Amino acid sequence: MILPTLRQFQYLVTVVETCHFGQAAKRCHASQSSLSTGIQELENLIGAPLLERTKRSVKPTLLGEEIAKRAREILTMSQEIMVLSKIAAQPLSSALRLGTIPTIGPFLLPTILPAVRKQFPALQLLLREDQSATLVKAVDDGSLDVAILAFPYEVGRLNQALIYEENFLVGMPTDHPLTANDVISTGDFEPEELLLLEEGHCLRDHVLAVCHLEQLQKDRTFQGTSLYTLIQMVAGKQGITFIPEMALNTTAIPKTEITLRPFAEPGPHRKIGLIWRKSFPRQDEIETLLLFLRTVMTTSRKQP
Repeated sequence: MILPTLRQFQYLVTVVETCHFGQAAKRCHASQSSLSTGIQELENLIGAPLLERTKRSVKPTLLGEEIAKRAREILTMSQEIMVLSKIAAQPLSSALRLGTIPTIGPFLLPTILPAVRKQFPALQLLLREDQSATLVKAVDDGSLDVAILAFPYEVGRLNQALIYEENFLVGMPTDHPLTANDVISTGDFEPEELLLLEEGHCLRDHVLAVCHLEQLQKDRTFQGTSLYTLIQMVAGKQGITFIPEMALNTTAIPKTEITLRPFAEPGPHRKIGLIWRKSFPRQDEIETLLLFLRTVMTTSRKQP
């Protein structure tokens, strides 16, 4: 029996992802004719069309979508097999595809990356920043190995483990009346002055849950695209916002323009952790990385 090749699977998966033969060929470092031939051979082997081709577009058939999904899993497994022998000799010595969300990456990575590079100099971290839902999907389908998320968040069948917990602080302009308070409660401010991230960012959901304002109407608050944007809005005296503890010792907060106060609601207000596939073959490496990150964060939080 003649079986499909990994190269043919790679061609199909890439065309399905790009819906463009030229872009797919470039990504696969192949000529367009070689890619087209490879997919045609795969279709002949399977005995059915996998792509719908027109002069202007290409898209997968239903069968093509299903085979591409399974092919992606096979490609991921084949890549993992290639690094197993290297891992056995030296843990965390190969590439690891790591995702983070925008309200974690810019603040956490400057703390953990130098320590990781020092402890595991052969580790090649391939970083990707995106929203939680996209990262969960990427880890699940194998295009990412592991991701750092903020919890609570639903991750389906994936494994998850805690790195550390943190609280929120309320950030406000230095001349805001609430600066007279030692701590801030939800009843101390008007919901209309609360600046939030746009929907899709889990920090928005966590803040609303902590404040017990889950039903807050979208059109009653500013919808920011990043935490940095919200911080700048506060500095510009446009309202108040909630800032995670991890951002405190960074340059993101202009301390001459923003006053921070603890939030009265008992914490922790959110949890930071890892997610990965249960079938991921490098489970020992994940455990090693997890324990190391916990140590790094414990140490960094004790420092003034």
